Amino acid sequence: MLWMPVPPALTLGEEEQDRTWDFLTVVGGSQAEAQGCFAEALQLQTQGVLYTAHADTWAQLWAGCGLDVAGPLALRQALRGSLYYLLSELPQPGTQGSISHGLSPGGLANGSQEECYWGHIFWDQDLWMFPNILMFHPEAARAILEYRVRTLGGALKNAQNLGYQGAKFAWESARTGLEVCPEDIYGTQEVHVNGAVVLAFQLYYHCTRDLQLFQEAGGWDVVSAVAEFWCSRVEWSPQEKMYHLKGVMPPDEYHSGVNNSVYTNVVVQNSLRFAAALAKDLGLPVPNQWLEVADRIKVPFDSEQNFHPEFDGYERGEEVKQADVVLLGYPIPFPLPPDIRRNNLEIYEAVTSAQGPAMTWSMFAVGWMELKDPSTAQVLLSRSFINVTEPFKVWTENADGSGAVNFLTGMGGFLQTALFGCTGFRITETGVTFDPLCPDLVSGVSVSGISYLGNKFNFTFSKDSVTLEVTARAEPWAPLLEAELWPSLARLPLPPGHKVSFPHSAGRIQKASP
Repeated sequence: MLWMPVPPALTLGEEEQDRTWDFLTVVGGSQAEAQGCFAEALQLQTQGVLYTAHADTWAQLWAGCGLDVAGPLALRQALRGSLYYLLSELPQPGTQGSISHGLSPGGLANGSQEECYWGHIFWDQDLWMFPNILMFHPEAARAILEYRVRTLGGALKNAQNLGYQGAKFAWESARTGLEVCPEDIYGTQEVHVNGAVVLAFQLYYHCTRDLQLFQEAGGWDVVSAVAEFWCSRVEWSPQEKMYHLKGVMPPDEYHSGVNNSVYTNVVVQNSLRFAAALAKDLGLPVPNQWLEVADRIKVPFDSEQNFHPEFDGYERGEEVKQADVVLLGYPIPFPLPPDIRRNNLEIYEAVTSAQGPAMTWSMFAVGWMELKDPSTAQVLLSRSFINVTEPFKVWTENADGSGAVNFLTGMGGFLQTALFGCTGFRITETGVTFDPLCPDLVSGVSVSGISYLGNKFNFTFSKDSVTLEVTARAEPWAPLLEAELWPSLARLPLPPGHKVSFPHSAGRIQKASP
């Protein structure tokens, strides 16, 4: 960091009542970078154009991506502010060779109650922030994945230290990827971070088909090493004839040392199935054990009460810290019948701590949007940004103002309520599916600058209609796209520069058929 020293006091004469002082601070990844930026800022300041240059650069950024709703002003401001803070953490779009050091829950900020996290990287980056970044700036998303590639050596060492094969990504990761969590229980037991890391690679692959990352730049090494870890970490139960995963802490950190966390076991399943599919795409052999474990790992389910207990022995009514089982369905791809999805949401909403972190209620909102309940969705949507503080829309981790500040994880979850909840977007192997819904107080949603297979497109909808427009083929190899509508299976070509509108419908944006 380089900064202009602020004097301890200023004495103003009568003639100086309207004078302004500017103090510059520059943060860089190296001394040379910071010095270069500082010199550039000083020059712009001397010319009197520093603020205008800043405003112009942001105007270009906003022109390339946007997320807005026709709804309450507070909701619109929270969306805009959250996107602003998330974009502020990224390398400037279009900057070639940008290195990301990862996204920490509070950026570089400090929080109260020893919850500042020291700039360490958690699953918050991969599960809560990454999907939003991927949809708008795939080059920044790749830089985030490259952070995981660079720290794979540390993850391999973490697994070895615990007596397992493959890679165990740190619960708290810094420069090397070695575990730096100050309390062993989290680093040892919250193995579900591995599933979030692989999910980010999976979403990126489906959205970009960037084979180079996986063939040459280390992406395959990450995915395959996580698969190896899972297979060495599970245990076969002869009684149940299933694989068990014992002694873990689920996302709900009020419970530790549990067996068969349903969330963790489902992300194991997802990681292994993606690893097997990716191996086939890369022309590599698929170890038999990968799909064997995926197909036969225990996923706890209570058939009498028709819901997923959080882990073996979970008693309905036990308090939980944060979103856990409700992450099944979204963001974790795990198809659920509507009645089970509803039961999971109702049962866990009643027992989720009011003192839990900010991102939790966003995922409840997404769940109710999936179930096409606009009234309940609106209640949870409003609840999902109560941690915003005035006047600058800064987020606190906890509702009482404690915890990490400015809490990017909460913003990431909240942005997903609009970007994936209202739109119904799901990034799949065959395309980006959509199934739009307007919560009660929202009459329309507009998303611009979405990236898919090298194309940029806008997606706007109201309660009656949907409009799609491919605005640019950002990459020369980008294929033409089409929209397939459901249930009619009608296919609408999406030629660049042409708006295509149709009555409110679900469907999929996909590569155009030959």
